[in-house]
Amino acid sequence: MTAAIILSILISGHVWANIGTARLWYAAPLIVSISLVYAATRHEEIGPILVHAARFAVWIIGFMLIVLVVLQAMVWLI
Repeated sequence: MTAAIILSILISGHVWANIGTARLWYAAPLIVSISLVYAATRHEEIGPILVHAARFAVWIIGFMLIVLVVLQAMVWLI
């Protein structure tokens, strides 16, 4: 995203409303694929890969939620 787009999202009001729920579905396959590839670089057997991928997916989702909360808080302060 360019700085102009980010600035317009922050100025225009609610971040959550501007993201749109339809766009959030693009995150699901990205989170799954990134988690599986990262876990597969650490382990060779399928069991540990799936466990590590699930834990890493939770970390990614948590990080995304933290960023969303910070952006929303910035919008409320403006």
